Amino acid sequence: MLKTAFTNYINNFRGFSREIWILAIVTFINRAGTMVLPFLSKYLKENLHFDYHQVGSIMVAFGCGSMLGSWLGGKLSDKIGFYKIMIFSLFTSGLSLFFIQYVTSFWALCFAMFLLMTIADMFRPAMFVSLSAYAKPENRTRALSLVRLAVNLGFAAGPALGGLIIMGIGYPGLFWVDGTSCIVSISIFAFLVKEKKKTVLTDKTESTVAKSVFHDKIFWVFLFVSFITAMIFFQLFTTLPLYHNEKFGLSEFQTGLLMTLNGLLIFSLEMPTVGYMERKKFKKIRIIIAGSFLMASSFFLLLINFWAGMLVISMICISLGEILAFPFSNAFALSRAPHGHEGRYMALYTMSFSLAHITSSKLGFEIIGRYGYQENWLFMAVIGMIAVACCVWINNALMHEKMS
Repeated sequence: MLKTAFTNYINNFRGFSREIWILAIVTFINRAGTMVLPFLSKYLKENLHFDYHQVGSIMVAFGCGSMLGSWLGGKLSDKIGFYKIMIFSLFTSGLSLFFIQYVTSFWALCFAMFLLMTIADMFRPAMFVSLSAYAKPENRTRALSLVRLAVNLGFAAGPALGGLIIMGIGYPGLFWVDGTSCIVSISIFAFLVKEKKKTVLTDKTESTVAKSVFHDKIFWVFLFVSFITAMIFFQLFTTLPLYHNEKFGLSEFQTGLLMTLNGLLIFSLEMPTVGYMERKKFKKIRIIIAGSFLMASSFFLLLINFWAGMLVISMICISLGEILAFPFSNAFALSRAPHGHEGRYMALYTMSFSLAHITSSKLGFEIIGRYGYQENWLFMAVIGMIAVACCVWINNALMHEKMS
């Protein structure tokens, strides 16, 4: 029985092209080396002695650079191809990380972080477009899940390794290791994966894609849904850890165990779930509806604030929502894009996450500061249900579109 279950789990990893596996490995190396981000605010506060306002301003510059980079990465992927953008982005951001450790003044750091993230986040939409090029249509969603799995494993390893580096050689070591991981990972990709040529856009097709993106009402409602689900999900890393301690007295270790539960659920369930739903040909938008509902429900559960066990149940709920919502959201965005114009669509999709990252902590802490934790959970739950309603509208609109 156990052997059969293990075999079925492994079967979910079969059928990928060589390029997809290399991309997953490269993504893991890169994300495992992403050690600066988890410690950035701590580095700015404790090492460079900036006040909270200055740290917040630098993080806003960080987020704005991420949004611009996402847009440029998608636009240029359509113009000159995803392959060149991926190599330029990771190689140049790797070199930039070597030098940014020597920037210590406030305004210079604001500019440096904005520039670094503009270059670094050009990679994300280009990487999504590469999946559409290298993955077979029938397992494209599973390929997205495989790369997500690599990202999650990398993020799990990175902070722990980063902490050891800080203890051993200090913060400068983070910048050197992070920059090196960018350069090593993209060098492996460039050496092992050949560029897959794509059609270059003409002026005529450029005007067509502009019309198709900016007049695609269904896609814009979908972007709103992506923004909302991402914003409530990011509460996991901003307001919730403080809530664990202030309300229930949980230690950093206990909060870490809850985060580990999220990672274990993603690792063990996402690929089998996505594989099963692909085989059964479930409609993507209906799966996103279920995922969005679970994520919203997890915050309704947090309103039951007299039992610490509810934190575990809520974490399970939001993790299952993540498993359903995020892989199929990626796949829906790609499937919505006209052939040859995936970069523009994936740019807007990744920008919705960048905007959610900026908004989530600011809005969450503002509500908590003025009204309290309960009001924040209620707000997140309600806007999560608004996202569910928008998904239902998209489902109906898609049926009308198919009939017309």
